Amino acid sequence: MYIVALTGGIGSGKSTVAKIFRDLGVTTIDTDQLARDVVAPGKPALKKIIEHFGTEMLNQQGELDRERMREYIFQHPEEKKVLENITHPAIFMAMQAALQGASSKYVILEIPLLAETGGQRGLAQRVLLVDVDKEQQIQRTMIRDSVDRGSVEAILDTQSSREERRSLADDIIVNDNDIKDLEVQVKQLHQRYLQLADNLN
Repeated sequence: MYIVALTGGIGSGKSTVAKIFRDLGVTTIDTDQLARDVVAPGKPALKKIIEHFGTEMLNQQGELDRERMREYIFQHPEEKKVLENITHPAIFMAMQAALQGASSKYVILEIPLLAETGGQRGLAQRVLLVDVDKEQQIQRTMIRDSVDRGSVEAILDTQSSREERRSLADDIIVNDNDIKDLEVQVKQLHQRYLQLADNLN
């Protein structure tokens, strides 16, 4: 299976790009969604989280309180590895199952923090970056999430720089224009990835 890792910072337009690929008939796998799925109520990973971190990490609905978990890990960075050792194997298994169920010639694997984690880089034959300048990232995220500038800048400070992301990428989509321009760039890459997938097979 030919795999393209799709990455980019907050507000870059990754989700829009993934949707264009889906509309072209390409299977897309969202690792953020898989990460949410594996800690859903009743799942083994959530049980392990409760055993280690306690029931205070749950909300009133019995779901993982992500905000509380984030705050705890921020205050106790040594516990981050424990959480990753619980969640990462479950995410990997879910990802493998999704890849096996893929029906298109190649798959888009959405990995927002590829540069930060290095995760799944070895799985993909190519890395596709959705690139945008910092000011556009800030403006888009402020509008999308109804948050202030300081909140967005704080998130950006925890993510890799634009230069670091670009150094990892095999292909780059520059998302500084309108949706039509984005569609043109995606369609060109789609044809290229179909050829690369054919060559692999």
